[in-house]
Amino acid sequence: MSLVLGIDGGGTRTRASIVEGERLLAFAESGSIKRLRVGAQVAEENLRVLLKEVYVQAGIGSVQAACCGVASAAMPGIPEWITAVFADFAVARSEVVGDEVIALDAAFKGGPGILQIAGTGSNTIGRAADGSRESAGGWSSRLGDEGSGYWIGVHAVRRALHAYDREEPTQVLQRVGEIWGTPTIDELINVGDGTPGPDFAALAPAINELAEAGDAVAIGVLNQAAIDLVNFVLLVRSKLRRKHNIAGEVPVAWTGGVIEKMARVRDAFFSGLKAAAPEMPVGPEAVVSLEGALWRAKRLAELR
Repeated sequence: MSLVLGIDGGGTRTRASIVEGERLLAFAESGSIKRLRVGAQVAEENLRVLLKEVYVQAGIGSVQAACCGVASAAMPGIPEWITAVFADFAVARSEVVGDEVIALDAAFKGGPGILQIAGTGSNTIGRAADGSRESAGGWSSRLGDEGSGYWIGVHAVRRALHAYDREEPTQVLQRVGEIWGTPTIDELINVGDGTPGPDFAALAPAINELAEAGDAVAIGVLNQAAIDLVNFVLLVRSKLRRKHNIAGEVPVAWTGGVIEKMARVRDAFFSGLKAAAPEMPVGPEAVVSLEGALWRAKRLAELR
């Protein structure tokens, strides 16, 4: 059986596994390999450290095939540098694809469906039976990514500032100030508006905690996040049905910490889809994107 490597390069952390057939030989995690997030040098260091660890765990010196899914795969130079690193680790065949591709394949194994990604960033991708794709959202942290962890952090601060102006109660600014180490609102603004800016996605867990405690601003942000995610799925569903002559319902899968770890968002996401499309099947559990990378790597290894 072939030894294959799968890598899921998320916005916050990177996971890798080596398998032989159905047998897991190694699993490891490292920091992000997304250059836009951590810089080229750190991204490469993280990738090399990760590969060394899984190779040592597996007790191997090469693999027959590897697939790496990373959010920035479409950017010039990204596939080339990852492929070059793979060459240093004796990877016989490899491919570098978007993180949405491995997530789609983890959910649907090459078949049709809609995937909602809601982690550090967000994106909604639908795939028809012929492999063609439709999408909505995913236009970067500054220009889009509604419903993502980054969006939640940014909009919690924005809505909390509006509440501050109106003298409405919220604990958001106090909690953010504790996280950022900014005891005054002027210092908080300076950090929030700085260049480079803070990691707004890292605020999302705290906003979720405040929502669970009943903070009105935090609740409003999470409710809007769920609405946006539902609307993106419905938009992609409409595109697939209209442009690809799909008569029946399209299955939906999802991945990312916003839906998986935030009960308020998850419940509203499920109930919103159920209300709008009662017959549309929605996966009950999060997709494990790494499984899609391994599935693709196995297909690569089988090529002759």
